[in-house]
Amino acid sequence: IADIALIGLAVMGQNLILNMNDHGFVVCAFNRTVSKVDDFLANEAKGTKVVGAHSLKEMVSKLKKPRRIILLVKAGQAVDDFIEKLVRPALTPLHSSLGDKMRPCLKKMRLGASGYVIGLSARLFSLADPHCFHRPHIKTIFQGIAAKVGTGEPCCDWVGEEGAGHFVKMVHNGIEYGDMQLICEAYHLMKDVLGMAQDEMAQAFEDWNKTELDSFLIEITANILKFQDADGKHLLPKIRDSAGQKGTGKWTAISALEYGVPVTLIGEAVFARCLSSLKDERIQASKKLKGPQKFQFDGDKKSFLEDIRKALYASKIISYAQGFMLLRQAATEFGWTLNYGGIALMWRGGCIIRRQPGKDSRCCEVLSSFQGWADSWRRAVSTGVQAGIPMPCFTTALSFYDGYRHEMLPANLIQAQRDYFGAHTYELLAKPGQFIHTNWTGHGGSVSSSSYNA
Repeated sequence: IADIALIGLAVMGQNLILNMNDHGFVVCAFNRTVSKVDDFLANEAKGTKVVGAHSLKEMVSKLKKPRRIILLVKAGQAVDDFIEKLVRPALTPLHSSLGDKMRPCLKKMRLGASGYVIGLSARLFSLADPHCFHRPHIKTIFQGIAAKVGTGEPCCDWVGEEGAGHFVKMVHNGIEYGDMQLICEAYHLMKDVLGMAQDEMAQAFEDWNKTELDSFLIEITANILKFQDADGKHLLPKIRDSAGQKGTGKWTAISALEYGVPVTLIGEAVFARCLSSLKDERIQASKKLKGPQKFQFDGDKKSFLEDIRKALYASKIISYAQGFMLLRQAATEFGWTLNYGGIALMWRGGCIIRRQPGKDSRCCEVLSSFQGWADSWRRAVSTGVQAGIPMPCFTTALSFYDGYRHEMLPANLIQAQRDYFGAHTYELLAKPGQFIHTNWTGHGGSVSSSSYNA
């Protein structure tokens, strides 16, 4: 008899099953294409206690009560279809009205999972539904298999009401997009401004991983830079520079626009991947569009490398601050009560971004902690601009920092322009909350436009 079942035998599904098996839980595996079940049991799960099922009814019959089932299938209709099949007839064959009551509840019981496949591990960090999570038979499994930090605290907890777990997971992945692009920009500066060799760059990232930048992505970047192909040459330069994406970065950027939060760095990271995909156009453009002529770095190499490190860390913190701004706004929109300190602590281990410990997620407090690094940040960005190096995330992070620290921005001119051509009104500094219109030309009249937020 299995402790839990998992539906969906793609990469994450298989590794999550094996993770649960390694932690002493018996798992029943099922997949819509049932031949994958047999393949999994004969290969990756060979020698484990994992059992398989060739139908949903067989799967349900092999489960302990109360039955616990994880759906790890493509988001959208596939999830709803499986819920329909599970509620009636697989789980509640005796009374159809009970199935009708369970259906909306099941659709709320969704978790956000963050993980990576190293050996056979998959890490979880959030579950949306409190009643589901806090029952011992759910919490025990999820916290048992989660990554541990400190004195053994699991990086898995309930983060908020329905939908909160998914949203936190989405923002986590958006920050991951930003981190990856920032590392690429640092790599580009090392390679094309400092002229560093692959092994030299690998050593730099290894050294950085012993500093504030300690993270999974910095760690694997060092390993990637060192990796050699079968011919003894480094593999990285052979890889086509056209980045793919699964959508979570885009969803984060769309949410930021929808809720009016300036999550600029994640947006730029998404657009950087879009630009990278225009490989054929870029090849043609490289033959016609010229950059700075004869740029030669003549500064201290070690000092500038430290500037790059500080710029990378400062920009990374900007992305985290923006991510938490989005979480706060979403919580307001949906009425969630999010434990921001708990989320930050959960992101310490097991997650790809591995946030540094700390409970204060307020933007001003976060940013003030590294303002002494601003000179290094500016030197890295300005040197990169002079060399013609694209740095969309470094530059947008610095622009956000400068915009956020300004008491007065030129948006007063935007308001005047809007009122001039569209009578959209404006507020005076001395009278906030009072919207007025000026007849700028003497010909327009005094009728103003109605107010709305796009």
